[in-house]
Amino acid sequence: MFKDTDLEQIRLRKIQTMLEQAEHVKQVNNNPLTITDDNFDSTIKSNTLLVVDFWAQWCGPCRMVGPIIEQLAREYAGKAVFGKMNVDECQIVPSGLGIMSIPTIIVFHHGKAVERIVGAYPKAHIEAKLKRYIDNH
Repeated sequence: MFKDTDLEQIRLRKIQTMLEQAEHVKQVNNNPLTITDDNFDSTIKSNTLLVVDFWAQWCGPCRMVGPIIEQLAREYAGKAVFGKMNVDECQIVPSGLGIMSIPTIIVFHHGKAVERIVGAYPKAHIEAKLKRYIDNH
């Protein structure tokens, strides 16, 4: 028979699956995913081309880049997945990636960081970096 700890582990796995599915629904609706320290690894593994915006609410340049990321997520739906990670709420992944300034946008292709954009840049600049991998997607 199952022990209470076995049932708890099954319950936690089910909750995690449901949360990941909920995040997928957000992307299907062309909105950037909310990426956290907990779902970063699974998100990077499950998406061939992932663009992550590392940001914070208090950061003025981040608030300028945010709408650009949302617009690109709509325009490149089906070709790339976009996500946003709040560095105030999630510090493990940004620290591990050596993020020292925000906004920082990292393009992950097949699970590897292939482009890093530090600072607020216009849409055309971000899009040019992304297009290198859209054609190879």
